[in-house]
Amino acid sequence: MTEQRMRLDMAMSRAARTRRQFAATPVTAAEQQVSVVIVGAGPVGLALAADFRQQGVSCVVLEKHDGVSQGSRAICWAKRTLEICDRLGVATRMTNKGITWNLGKVFAGAAPEPLYSFDLQPVKDQKFPAFINLQQFYTEEYFIDALAHESPIRWQHRVESLQVTHDGVCLTVAAPDTQYRLHCDWLIAADGSRSTVRELMGLDFAGRTFEDNFLIADVRMTAPFPAERRFWFNAPFNEGRTALMHQQPDNVWRLDFQLGGDIDRAAAVREENVTRRVRAMLGPEIDFDYEWVSLYTFQCRRMTRFVHDCVIFAGDAAHLVSPFGARGANGGLQDADNLAWKLARVIKGEANHALLESYNEERVYAADENLRNSTRSTDFMTPKGPADRAFQQAVIALAKDHPFARAFVNSGRLSVPCHQRASSLTTPDEHEFAAALLPGDVCLDAPLTSADGHRWLLEQLGGRFVCLYFVDAHTPAPATVAATLPAGVALLAVSREARADAAHDATGVLSARYGARPGTTYLVRPDQHLAARWRQPDPPRIAAALRRASATSFIQN
Repeated sequence: MTEQRMRLDMAMSRAARTRRQFAATPVTAAEQQVSVVIVGAGPVGLALAADFRQQGVSCVVLEKHDGVSQGSRAICWAKRTLEICDRLGVATRMTNKGITWNLGKVFAGAAPEPLYSFDLQPVKDQKFPAFINLQQFYTEEYFIDALAHESPIRWQHRVESLQVTHDGVCLTVAAPDTQYRLHCDWLIAADGSRSTVRELMGLDFAGRTFEDNFLIADVRMTAPFPAERRFWFNAPFNEGRTALMHQQPDNVWRLDFQLGGDIDRAAAVREENVTRRVRAMLGPEIDFDYEWVSLYTFQCRRMTRFVHDCVIFAGDAAHLVSPFGARGANGGLQDADNLAWKLARVIKGEANHALLESYNEERVYAADENLRNSTRSTDFMTPKGPADRAFQQAVIALAKDHPFARAFVNSGRLSVPCHQRASSLTTPDEHEFAAALLPGDVCLDAPLTSADGHRWLLEQLGGRFVCLYFVDAHTPAPATVAATLPAGVALLAVSREARADAAHDATGVLSARYGARPGTTYLVRPDQHLAARWRQPDPPRIAAALRRASATSFIQN
């Protein structure tokens, strides 16, 4: 999201939280050759660094600023993001601090009752909720703490120039009181919507820029509102435009006001004008202080390609969406989840560049899905002419009494995992399965008790290739099947009955979700997408699916 921010003066930010800052990182000559450089210490860059650490890949993170983000910025973290963060060791802190919510409500006009409500997690029995709200700086802090031992982050180090060579990238980096050269085999640009790396390489975006303006006012207050997403069409307290309310930790609330396209931007952020809008929304009785105020416009655009030889783009550096639907940061974390294991395998010689091309293929597809949803949301919420306005108002009028119309009400289609069913890494089905999940989909969590105390499926998959194998008394023993698996593939056996050599699906929820019967076998990728499935374990087919899922079929023996 490209933001044109205009912050209020310090008097208006008297409630602002102290920003966590870091001294400039010193540099020694011995550190100037590294395998991977990540530019940007936002959530995407930090998640990549944490994932590379788990993969045993050395990296350096260059961050031009001296600390975590100013202001709340991204606050909505989706279930899939929490699952990724759980594998990376920070989800417990996020959920302990965050505000959990599964319910959304849509209001229209001055009516005190919602037009309708919706449950964002209709499939229950999963470890994580549909969403938590948590200020971005907390997420960054938790990753920084997780990386604290031998931290790869270099604070106040700015990329000044870069040159792609035959064996990597040569960077010129400016740090306080010094400048140095840094050579890396791989460069990952996770440096946000105004990416320095993208600019230095002369690369641009394709897509739409929206002219409407929106005002964020994060306020600290004690309020009687529930922890849910509240969205208004035709809000009487916002001159008939849209508005949004979300709760954050620390008694902070995100208030979002649509302002329209032709505005006086300087006037819009004057304290008296912001206060007028906030007071109209909250009423006269609630006292509040300002945490952060931002005026923004946004784009729905992406780069043509995310992989440029040894330079790879992720997060907002690669694609920009509107904030409606919480698809920006959540999509960026899915980029990191998709990229880290692939680049690690290439670095270790277990795959070649074809596997990185699959990152480009899969995440461009995901970006397009997010862009479509984000654009449709924005077009519905900000009608551009009489016909658009008439359609919006007709749908809203029908939605209260006619459930079919609610599918057309678009207040932001919220972030969901992107499937990769058409990916070159996915092996199509050979048999019919009575399950909603398909090869290419991300795994759906479910209760599953293991001998070592894990209680959820995704906890036991980790970040590796796994064969998920459903057993009973008549199927081959797990040890027998494990002995036939290709190197690098773990076995996770699952049984409806308690037995020593399998995790226990005591409730039957897991078996039902995966359409499993005795012998059913799934191959799961390190990013927990389903690569293939069979009704019985078949070693040659499993080996072929593994080669396809890791692009190793392109490596000559």
